[in-house]
Order: sequence, then structure tokens, then C-alpha cells
Amino acid sequence: MNETTTPNRARHPRRFGFPVKVMGRADIPSHDTRRWQQGPHLKTSIEHVDRVLDYLAGVGIDMYRLSSDLAPYATHPDMPQFHGMVAESDAELAALGRKARALDMRLSFHPSQYVLLNSPDAELTRKSIWDFSSQAEMLDRMGMGPEGVLVTHVGGVYGDREQSRARWIEGYEQCPEHVRRRLVLENDDIRFSAADVLWIHDRCGVPLIFDYQHFWCLNPERLELRATVKRFVDSWPAGVRPKIHFSSPRTEMREMKRKLTAAERDALPANAKTRVKTVLVPPIWTGHADFTNPFEFATFMRAAAGLEFDVMLEAKAKDVSLLRLRGDLARYAPDVAAEFGIAPGDAAEP
Repeated sequence: MNETTTPNRARHPRRFGFPVKVMGRADIPSHDTRRWQQGPHLKTSIEHVDRVLDYLAGVGIDMYRLSSDLAPYATHPDMPQFHGMVAESDAELAALGRKARALDMRLSFHPSQYVLLNSPDAELTRKSIWDFSSQAEMLDRMGMGPEGVLVTHVGGVYGDREQSRARWIEGYEQCPEHVRRRLVLENDDIRFSAADVLWIHDRCGVPLIFDYQHFWCLNPERLELRATVKRFVDSWPAGVRPKIHFSSPRTEMREMKRKLTAAERDALPANAKTRVKTVLVPPIWTGHADFTNPFEFATFMRAAAGLEFDVMLEAKAKDVSLLRLRGDLARYAPDVAAEFGIAPGDAAEP
């Protein structure tokens, strides 16, 4: 379905989504987690996702990131017995896709950090393209439109940022067509900034995912927020709704183990066996909070007013955070809530 014919789009001008694990229903797995000895299969994962979609429809969530392990061991180089499971699941994938489209559900993948295109190791690049190909094939067999994307990062710096950026383009150009038309590139929090991925986009045309928290963690070029979001949104093909990632940073103190100093060991009783102690340390701002700060989110949305995109929330509490944010927006920011089709009566309890 396209944006002009999707039945729920007028009611929900923007979508909210969350990744993989359903926290609000512990009885619904996201995928088949059995070890290889038990013969896991994509068909079992599809049964789980079918139940996930029922849950999402029941609570009014219309965007979801599928587990990158949906097809277990499908690209494991030493387990050829699993390599055919995507093709074997063609009918089940098609049925799941029909259901997702009937629910106007936007689905996507975000392959793991070990799947990357800019490694100096050509074999790792080849394996990563295989992983991308498998996940793109699943979206194709589901009949998902161009909004069904594969999100990736640039990868490692490997001692030379410029060469690593350029090598990502080389990897991208090696990808088969069905991967390139779904692949989108995200700015990250410690290696490649928004300016870096814009540089890559300008040279190969890959659409970009704007990550709000990453932008604040890594923006040495001091790019301006709204102008950057606009450039990311404009990088998408005409008629395909962009999406962004949003999360709030963790703010609580963290517990860490550290070795005792010599003086601390000397002060212990003679029969003490411990050699470590627990200490409290400040938060790391790259860490995602359990919940989304509604005031921070509303401020961002007002800054991005007029720009069209869906929002993938990356809070640790997953769907629970999303549902809470909807209520918080209805209570504290009804102007923003209205953009997501959230009614005033959905306000969260104080």
C-alpha cells in the first residue's frame, strides 16, 4: 500500500514503533530462540511475529522492528542445513506480509553491529552482504513496500576515517539490487557523525536515518538540529515516508566493579577473600533510558515541525515506554500528540 491509499494514515499521520522485544507481554517471544541442536526455524519465528502483530494491533502500535535473528542460523557459514529456510518459508512470509499490510504495519530490520560494509576484511564484507540479502529477501517475500528498510551503521574507523567512509560506499556498491533498494544508513554515537553519513549519501544516494541521541553524542561539526533532520528526511525517495530514531539518555548512577587498591586490601580482615568492590559512577550519555522523556521529545518534535517522518523509539522498556509516551504527550503536549493520532483522553495518570 502506498501513502495515498493506506486506510489508517489519515487517522495516524505519524507512526510510533519500537524494536524487537515485547515487554508488555512476556508470553510473546519475538523469534525462535532455540539453539541449533533443537532445529530452530523461520517458520516458528513467523508464528511468534504473527502473535506480536495481534498484540500491536490491540494496543494501536503500527510500526515494529523485526529481530535480526528472525531466521536463526540462516547465514551461518558452517551450518548449511539452515541456509534454505527463507525460501522454505515463502508461503508463511507471504501470509505474514498480507497481515502486516492489512494492519498498515510498517516493518523493518536492523542487522547487528557485526554486519557491516566497510571492513578491510573482504570476507567479512561478503558475509555481511549475505546477511543483508537474507533479511531483504524476507521483506520481499512478505511483499513489504519501500518503507520496509534495513538499517545499518557505517562500521569501524580502522585507523582512517576517510578511507573507512569511502570503503562503505565500495561495500554498498557490491550489494545486490534488492539490498540497495532497502538499505538505509544511520549516524552513530561514537564513530561516524551526521556529517559523515551525509558525506556518504552525497556520493552514493543511500537514504539516511536520523538518530536523535546519537546526534547529541557525536556532532563535532556542530551541525544545526532542524537543518540536519531536514537533510536526512530529504535523502529518502519521493513517496517513501522517512523514519527517525529517538531515545533519551540514561541519567541514573551506574554500579561498577573495580579492584581494591593495595591500601583497601590491607585494611580488610585477614580472612577476607574479596578483591573487588562495587562503586557508583555517573551515567554514560550514549546509554538508552528505560523510558522516553516526554518534554525532550515534544521539544524535538516542535523543532522539526513540518518535516514528515515516523518515529522508532529505542527506549529500553520497548512497547511499555511507547505506550507511556503516548499518554504523557496527551497530558503534557497535546499539539504533538495530535500528530500521532493520540486523543486527549489517552493522557497518562500523573
